[in-house]
Amino acid sequence: MFDKIAPYYDFLNRLLTLGIDQRWRRKAILVLKDHPNEHILDLATGTADMPIMMHKLLNPTKITGIDISKNMIEIGQKKIANRKLEDQIELKLGDSERIDFESGTFDAATASFGVRNFGDLKLGLSEMHRVLKNQGKIVILEFSKPTIFPIKQLFNIYFKYILPQVGKLTSKDPKAYQYLYESVQAFPDYENFAEVMKSCGFKNVSWKALTMGICTIYTGEK
Repeated sequence: MFDKIAPYYDFLNRLLTLGIDQRWRRKAILVLKDHPNEHILDLATGTADMPIMMHKLLNPTKITGIDISKNMIEIGQKKIANRKLEDQIELKLGDSERIDFESGTFDAATASFGVRNFGDLKLGLSEMHRVLKNQGKIVILEFSKPTIFPIKQLFNIYFKYILPQVGKLTSKDPKAYQYLYESVQAFPDYENFAEVMKSCGFKNVSWKALTMGICTIYTGEK
């Protein structure tokens, strides 16, 4: 599914969120501004939006992004090459639930809009915990379900009915953006997700809702 929508992914992200997704990413990245950032891992990196913005805002020595979609990685590599960032950013094909790095490799690990796609949420989070150095930081940006009237009702109408139709017309994949709604509904957001993070070994776990609860930043430490 992600291979199919890869050519339209960046365009649809900007269109369907009215560009707010970039502001969300910026807020998530800046959580790391005072943290040691020599080597950062970005999981479910997609077309490398997060690593490219990280380089601009944090300028770490190295950023490694992994994703299970070959087509997403290829598009991300082209974006990195166009910016001449190949020495700072490396993208690799890989599974977030079986991270191919030794324990204690990274100063920080991030994931934006990808954790809810893990087949085994606890396994993916445990792998992120494993590859972090002691005191390493995790930052997760993910959709959440608004609870405030009428944002909750408008959100459900948009995600369930409007967004899939726009995605269908633009990406030619009728299932991809229906899946987006279903995956957001199934995701254990807010305090529920914070508890899952704690159960996987993270401490000092906290969360902050953005844009009236449409998206949330989760943080924790090893």
